[in-house]
Formats: sequence, structure tokens, C-alpha cells
Amino acid sequence: MSTNMDNVEGNVPIEEHESDNEKSKPKRKRMKDRSEVWEHFIKEETHTGMEARCKYCGMRYKCGTKRNGTSPLWAHINRCRKYPYNTPKESKQSLLSFKSNKIESGCTSGLSYVKYDPTVIRKALSEMVIVDELPFKFVEGVGFKKFCNVMEPRFHVPSRITVAKDCYETFLTQKRKLKLVLKNCNSRVSLTTDTWTSIQQINYMCLTVHFVDNDWNLQKRILNFCPISSHKGEEIGKEIEKCLLDWELEKVFCITVDNASSNDTAIGYMRRKINGWKAGVLKGRFLHMRCVAHIVNLVVSDGLKIVNESITRVRQAVRFIKQSPSRLVRFKKCVVEEKINSKKLLCLDVPTRWNSTFLMLDAALVFEYAFERYSEEDPHYVIELNEREGKGCPTSEDWETVRRFSEFLQVFYDLTLRVSGSLHVTSNLFFHELVSVAVLLKDLMTNDDVEMCLMATKMKEKYDKYWGDPEKINMLIFIAVVLDPRYKLDYVEWMLIEIYDSKHAFVLVNNLKESLNALYEEYRGSSGDVIREEVSSSMDSSQFSPKQKKLQGVLGLGWDLGRSGGFQVAVIYGLGGVVVLWFGFRFGW
Repeated sequence: MSTNMDNVEGNVPIEEHESDNEKSKPKRKRMKDRSEVWEHFIKEETHTGMEARCKYCGMRYKCGTKRNGTSPLWAHINRCRKYPYNTPKESKQSLLSFKSNKIESGCTSGLSYVKYDPTVIRKALSEMVIVDELPFKFVEGVGFKKFCNVMEPRFHVPSRITVAKDCYETFLTQKRKLKLVLKNCNSRVSLTTDTWTSIQQINYMCLTVHFVDNDWNLQKRILNFCPISSHKGEEIGKEIEKCLLDWELEKVFCITVDNASSNDTAIGYMRRKINGWKAGVLKGRFLHMRCVAHIVNLVVSDGLKIVNESITRVRQAVRFIKQSPSRLVRFKKCVVEEKINSKKLLCLDVPTRWNSTFLMLDAALVFEYAFERYSEEDPHYVIELNEREGKGCPTSEDWETVRRFSEFLQVFYDLTLRVSGSLHVTSNLFFHELVSVAVLLKDLMTNDDVEMCLMATKMKEKYDKYWGDPEKINMLIFIAVVLDPRYKLDYVEWMLIEIYDSKHAFVLVNNLKESLNALYEEYRGSSGDVIREEVSSSMDSSQFSPKQKKLQGVLGLGWDLGRSGGFQVAVIYGLGGVVVLWFGFRFGW
């Protein structure tokens, strides 16, 4: 009876019935485990369901359902004692590792310890993005993630949104540090600013601060880089004021700008604000510092407007060679055949940059004979240059003229390089350069060469526009040289007489002396009492002559003229027409 009942349809064993149903159903593809945690766990099927077993300690966790996420698995890996990259928290030990070819803390062995800290890694990652100017989506790249997984499997690479937040947090941290440094700095600061319009027709402004920290190190920092509504002077002044209020800066000595008319309005606006803060020096008399490099650029640009035909022919020759790769290859062959050993390359000048004209001529002069050989090998060279504006090829006379003009521009090019320094003090140097330029222009104005004489006359007119009127010159240009112990006031007076007529020189000398006395009174009233107490406690004034006693406390500082065999004085110095700040000297007698 039992046997017959077993054979009746519908009384099939359950196991066989379920297996037939499974065979009749289409097989589903198993989804790939996408989480990286499964590199540390093995899925196993047990009588209670799917479980994840740790590869290191064998600990089991439920998995396989939506309620069982990967968070418990990550938590276990972070505390698993047998995971080789984890360290016991109670012992607070670090892992030992060998770093090749690196000696730290004077240790001669390559053995060192490494402590895993994801916060430090994220900070270093944000700094890498900032310093190397990488896009935020770089951290989401497959290659970068694989690299991080090989270097440190425990580190979870953040998303680009998180990296952007980390970068902003890094900016806020550095801003707080810089604000503290500026607040505790004993010297005044000076600013430089400029505005321009991008190709997207967006106006931008950059504000940079220059100062000497309490360790007497020259510092340069960008305070603000922001869009601005327009190039009007009032808008520029308001943006500078907003930035200074944000940084809590009041002790501003001068602001260096170019010679745009809108900057005059901006400086006037800032002078009123700084005087209202009662933080200006002599009511902002020296606040407006015109950029020396920009003035030199304007002077030379006016001279280049009278360009002779020789420079034009050389420019066209260079343009012809650079228009085609095949021409450039043939020209290089001519250079080799002429045995010209030079690493310079042909370059075209830019209309808005006069120094590019000098670089173009300076490079072309090296390949003078290569141009001559090229004209013999390529007939199109002569034909095309003759047809283009009818100027023709450069002749030997043209090359000689260009050589003389290049030597003339060399002086201005070197001057621009010297006064454009922003990481070293140059205010005590560019006065000498301006004097040499003025003497050069005077000599060329009496030259027999008509073209050079006409060019020098044009440049001298622009030179006098900014440095010819004694009332428009910022006296800090001369004060920096007066306070340099190598030159003093007599030297400056002698140089002014050399480059100006007697009337202008007399006015400049009087203005210079008046400014020095005014600065002395200003600093004596603000900090002279404190400095005199320090000086009196460190030296005996009875050993000084009456003249030396009068010099004590100049600019609120003490002169050490005792038995030490030397003297020390802090002076107001500028940075190439860019900044004016405190600087120190010490010379032996």
C-alpha cells in the first residue's frame, strides 16, 4: 500500500519536486559584489543562510539580504586583530616598515614606523590637488583609486565633493594662520593690485601683500583674487577696502599700481579710508606708488613707435621662416651649415610687450648669416618679402642698425629685470638704474644718428611725464637710497643735479629733506619713547657726541655707534617700486 502510494502523482518527495521547479525556472546571473570589503571576506552558505567569513580571524556575519549591509563588515576590518594593517588600540603601537634610501631624524637605519591616519592622508590629498592644480574629479579616476588601493588598502578614496570641501577647509586654515602672522607682525605692510578682463569678458582683481615678518624674512602673499564689477576707480577702492577689513589690516604703508587713470581714483578713495582709520603715515603722503616697471614699459613703447625700416625687415624675415614647418627645417639646416652654435630660437614679438621686440632682435642677430644663406637657397624668400609691403630682405646695413638698436634696448631690458623682483629688496637699486637711463637718453639726444636721436627724444618726453615733475614723484624712491649707509644724502643730491636742471634739482632736494624730517617726527611721536628707553638701557649715551645724540631715535630707531665697531639701522625700503617696508642693515666700520 505504501509502495503504491509512493508512486502516485503528487506524492513525490519534496526535494525532487523543488529540484524540478528550479530546473524549469530561468537561471539568474549573480550580481557582482561591488564593495571593496569583499576582498577581506568569503561568502559561505550555511543552514542559517548566507554568511560572510573573515579571511583573517574567521569571524562570521550575516549577509545576502538587504538588511545586512557592509557597514558591520567594514567595522570588523577596522578592529580585526589579525588584519595585518591594524594595530592594537590599547598598546597604541605603530607598524614597522623599511623606507629605502631615506634617513630620518639622524637615524642611519632605514627602519621607521608608520601610523595609519586617514585624516592626515585626506589633508595631504587636498594639498596635492591645490599645489598641482588638479581637477577635483581626478580623485574619482580608476587609475588613481587603484594606485591608492595598492599603496594603502585601508584608505577609502573620497569623492570629488569631499575633496573640494577639504580644499576649502585647507584654505580657511591657512588664512587663519596668515591673519595671525599679519596681526602679530611689527612692521607695516604694502600692497600691490591689478585688474584685467579675461577672454570670457569677466573683470578680475588681484591683491597681494608684501611685508617683513618678525624673523626679518621677506614675505609675499596673495590676499584676494576675485571678480570685480568694473575697472572704475571707486569699485577698485571699495574692493580693496573690503579685503582689508576681512583680513583686519590697517597698517598699510603704500599701494603700488600701474598708471591707469582709474587707479588714481582708487588710491584717493583708500587714502581717505586709511586716514579715517588713523593708520596712515603722514596722512597717506606716500600711499600712491607707481610701478617702476610699468613706467619703463611706457617709456620704451613710445620710442618703439618710431620704428625704422630695418627692424620691420627683420620682423618680416622671422615671420616668413616661422610660417611653415618645412621652412623652419630648411632654416635649421642653414644654421648647421653656417656652424652657428646657439640654443636660441627664433621668436616673434608681441605688440603689447616691448621686451618681446628686444628678444626677437637679440635672437635674430645670432642667425644673421643663416638668413643670408637661406635667401640663396629659397627663391620664394626674396620674392615674398619684396611683395609684402615692399620692404624686401634685410641687408647688411639693416643688421648693423638692428644691432645698435638691440644694444640700446638691452639697457631697458636689464633695468626691467632688476626692478621687477618681488622676492628680494630692490628699492635701493632702481634709483641708480633710473639715473643711468636718464644719462643714456641725454647722450642719445645729442647723437649723430637721426633715428636714434629722434627715438631718445620721444622717450625722454615720456620719462619726464612721470619723473620730471618734482611734485609728482614719490619721495620714497630717494629716501631708500638716503637711508642706505653706502650712499647717504650727499650722494642723492649729486645724482639729482646730474640728471635734472638746477631748478628741478633744488626743488627735489628740498622736498626730500622735508620728507625725511616729517618721517622722523612721525615715527618719533609713535614709537620713539619706547625705542629710546630700550636704547638707553643698552648703551651709555654719555659717550656720544652732541651730533650723535641728535641722531638717536631716527625713524623711532636707535643707532648703535658705541664701542662695538659698527652700527645698525632699520630703514624704509621698497621692492622694485612694488612695495615699501622695513628692512635692516648692519655694516662694520
